[in-house]
Amino acid sequence: MQISEEIINRKGARKGTDIPHDVLFLLNQGKIESVNLTEWLAVNHMTLLRHVLPSVGLDHHLDGLTSKITQQKAESGMKAIRLIGQLLDEWLQKENGEKQTEVLQAFTHHVSDSVRCWAAYMNKHRLSTLEEKLAYIQPFAADPHFGVREIAWMSVRESLTDQLDQSIEHLTAWAKSKDENIRRFSVEAIRPRGVWTKHIESLKQEPMRAQPILDLLKSDPSTYVQDSVGNWLNDASKTQPNWVITLCEQWLKDSDTKATSRIVKKAKRTIVKGNF
Repeated sequence: MQISEEIINRKGARKGTDIPHDVLFLLNQGKIESVNLTEWLAVNHMTLLRHVLPSVGLDHHLDGLTSKITQQKAESGMKAIRLIGQLLDEWLQKENGEKQTEVLQAFTHHVSDSVRCWAAYMNKHRLSTLEEKLAYIQPFAADPHFGVREIAWMSVRESLTDQLDQSIEHLTAWAKSKDENIRRFSVEAIRPRGVWTKHIESLKQEPMRAQPILDLLKSDPSTYVQDSVGNWLNDASKTQPNWVITLCEQWLKDSDTKATSRIVKKAKRTIVKGNF
């Protein structure tokens, strides 16, 4: 199917009701990626399933999946992605190993970012160790699409929290990556307060446990990483403002760069407002 240059190069609508019909049609068929949050949230995952599952020979699971989705009223957004990924993961265990590999490969490299998001929540039944879970999620953490990268850290956040010391050790290595998306994951995945996720209470009270990661990123050249580090410290400032102030002062002494100054400004925004 030929996709027009106009659709490929679109900027994306600001409101769901303004998404062109042909764009929404292609999104729901899994033929194109979403280009902004509005499109990402507008995808009907029930419709997408009906197009994608037959293409990988899983149409015999379609009725069961759609029934579960209808029961839980989860046809779009993060709830749909999490549910579909977990159900596919569960039902994929009924297939032989060769079929499992085929489906995971197809979904991991699918043109649709929504399908890749499903894949980020799959394959957990056969992953028992933290190392295996991180190895599986790394390609999704490095994905060029913003939505896949967000789902990547959300899908393993609970595991990271449950084994926090080991997680920090592994993520410290990720913070040294040449890939800015991997570096950003290393800090975003364990934000004390996070976004749309449960808080990590131990890091709210003891943010210094993550300092090995934070120190590596204090002057990161990527604004994408800088924003995440600044937001991490802003989270921490709501429970441990004095620690954040001390760390920021030390960073400014050690690293006289625009990157560090930008991170510190973002980190102290709640402190400056006096809202801690």
